[in-house]
Amino acid sequence: MLSFLYVIFILSVVAQLFYFYIFSKFTFSKQEVTNIQRLKFSVIICARNEADNLKLHLEKVLTQRYLDFEVIVVNDASTDTTSALLEEYQTRFRHLKIIEIKASEDYSGNKKNAITKGVEASKYENLLFTDADCEPASTDWISEMASQFSNRKKIVLGYGAYKKISNSFLNKIIRYETLITAVQYFSYTKMGMPYMGVGRNLAYKKSLFTEANGLVSHANIKSGDDDLFINEVANQENTTICFTKQSFTISEPKTTFKNWFHQKRRHITTANHYKPIHKILLGIYYISQISFWLLTIILLAYALFGQVEIWNVILLILLRLLMQYILIGKAAKKLNEKDLIPWFPILDIYLVFIQFVLFIRNLKGKPNSW
Repeated sequence: MLSFLYVIFILSVVAQLFYFYIFSKFTFSKQEVTNIQRLKFSVIICARNEADNLKLHLEKVLTQRYLDFEVIVVNDASTDTTSALLEEYQTRFRHLKIIEIKASEDYSGNKKNAITKGVEASKYENLLFTDADCEPASTDWISEMASQFSNRKKIVLGYGAYKKISNSFLNKIIRYETLITAVQYFSYTKMGMPYMGVGRNLAYKKSLFTEANGLVSHANIKSGDDDLFINEVANQENTTICFTKQSFTISEPKTTFKNWFHQKRRHITTANHYKPIHKILLGIYYISQISFWLLTIILLAYALFGQVEIWNVILLILLRLLMQYILIGKAAKKLNEKDLIPWFPILDIYLVFIQFVLFIRNLKGKPNSW
């Protein structure tokens, strides 16, 4: 039994090193500028009862240092002061377009419907998406994302960071999970296997949306307006990434574990609908992660009683951690998350077991509120 566990431990380390090799595709990549022409953009934001967030962040979208763009805010059946706030902003910013979706007994808000309404109302071919609780990291956000479009590249995946909160371990977990997710979808895109993007910072051509018949293929799934659409339409030829610090968006993070846990329960339901190859690769990565940490604990316990050669176990652990620090650490610096580096092992352990709890919890029943 012990020999079997040791073999599985070695295999998990080998698998982790294989995935770190995949992550190196992003870690050692350099950002290229492929388009220096000024494209016209429609920025689309869906908002439902987001008056407070819009008051904080919308002006930073409206005041981008870019020549030709419109901002479309889809007011998705809000019952707060969103309508009045948007009307006030419209008197100051003529390039703000408001789409009102009225609440009714049969309709109380649906983000995929709101996105569709926003796309239909857009007057430009180039679409850039973010959320009401996000703000651009710079006044060059549109310019940076636009620079990655070309005749072939019709999808640009950006980085949606979360605001840093001092002395908050939950905030570190949220940002670490966001970092790892970004490293994965950036790396797979660099390998020619794009599989997702985040709606907090995502750009694509309107014609792609039209050709795919919008979000119809997964309209019955409450989430996935971003990652399921990208999983459906992205390929090696038409997708690229943008990771300059000026291209980031910054979102308001959850401040309670309960709210974040519920948010993650919703998010992971979409992964079941990815293409089979993506589900296999992501699944093996997670299995190798949890196997590594579980067997690390078990084998170190056996080693204390002299039943395992402790130095062999320690060397494999150190090898895996070294690769993590080198490759994920360099990626963290690129994505302005370097303060997380000293916390990597602790955050890794917490996250892998939280994901296991999320998986078990969702087996008992999917979240029914959004």
